[in-house]
Amino acid sequence: MKPFTKLLGFDTKNMKMKTELIAGATTFLTMSYILAVNPAILSSTGMDKGALFTATALSAAIATLLLAFMAKLPFAQAPSMGLNAFFAYTLCQAMGYSWEQALAIMLIEGLVFLLITFFNVRELILDSIPKNLRYAISAGIGMFIAFIGLKNAGIIVAKEGTFVGLGAFTPESTLGIIAILLSGILMARNVKGSLFYGIVAATLIGIPMGVTMIPDGWLPVSAPQDISPIFCHFDFNGFFNIKTLLVFFSLLIVNIFDTIGTLVGLAEKTGIVQPDGSIPRVKEAMMSDAIGTTCGAMLGSSTITTYIESASGIAEGGRSGVTSAFVGILFLLSLLVSPIFLLIPGAATSGALVLVGVLMLDSVKKLDLSDVSESFPAFITMITMVLCYSIADGICLGILSYVILKLCVGRWKQLNITLVTLAILFIINFVFN
Repeated sequence: MKPFTKLLGFDTKNMKMKTELIAGATTFLTMSYILAVNPAILSSTGMDKGALFTATALSAAIATLLLAFMAKLPFAQAPSMGLNAFFAYTLCQAMGYSWEQALAIMLIEGLVFLLITFFNVRELILDSIPKNLRYAISAGIGMFIAFIGLKNAGIIVAKEGTFVGLGAFTPESTLGIIAILLSGILMARNVKGSLFYGIVAATLIGIPMGVTMIPDGWLPVSAPQDISPIFCHFDFNGFFNIKTLLVFFSLLIVNIFDTIGTLVGLAEKTGIVQPDGSIPRVKEAMMSDAIGTTCGAMLGSSTITTYIESASGIAEGGRSGVTSAFVGILFLLSLLVSPIFLLIPGAATSGALVLVGVLMLDSVKKLDLSDVSESFPAFITMITMVLCYSIADGICLGILSYVILKLCVGRWKQLNITLVTLAILFIINFVFN
């Protein structure tokens, strides 16, 4: 096996094949909940759920295999848990784009991300956004995802007097509560694949409750679901306006921060970070992310990102691209068991959504709360993402409040031309939108 892996370009020095394969299986098991959650979220736009399963599995496999052979790092990639929510609930529901237009936006974002990765422009964009706002964006997306999980299960519902409130204890909401508690208990007990096991258990519990519906003649194995209902269905109408420009920028910002933050954290766990803070082959890792996003849009899925769940495989000893290559292969094999994943009701995935929100809230501890001119924009970013039901609005209002506060307290030197330009664009957007 080692001569074969060396032929493929992997460094076989100090590599234990069994350890790498176990690490890959662990990473896949930990992040495989995306195969159930991503189709559930994106199908709310009217997209075909079966086709979405195929798109999710294929895009994850392509991106992860690219990362394995380009960057040779033990990381895995799949559709982002923040940006799939952006696609469905912000672009399509809140902003009124069709899913075909949203896919076109994802395609262009992937191509632009390819260019800025190739020309190293990402450092310029990254450096223009204050650290506090970066942490707030991550935490805000986490709370937004958790809110979606509660809403999808009917635990939180719309109420006339208070806008939102606690829903009735229906079989669906009860299953959602069970899924959240199960996922939390498993994760607290450090069970590897806790989110996956929580979804499986909740799905099984949902059968006698009447929430999980098993069709007549159901079989757990089948040929891959037909992807043609969403493959390359792009609509480029209505693109030339400032609203779409701001959407592109929001996507780039979230994608850049999400990818870089995850890569840095995972690189620390693998011990490959250099004394000067640099990460070997990080550009190749980001390039695979960008190519994966472009391919994902063509297949019919949302933006690809590196998964923090890769840390589970690293903890098992994964140190090379063999780990990520095995994850990619397992995503391809999952195409044959799509009926199992498509059986999962939305309420059963609420545990994964809420627990992902809990994990993303970790960045709050990095916020500088000692200076109101820093903490106020961070708070605005987080709370408006949830209350406006829009990641883009949260980012816009956060940056805008940061610029206004810094100008009003005489700290204009802490601003840069990129931030000021963005603030002006945001004001124009809010006035004329």
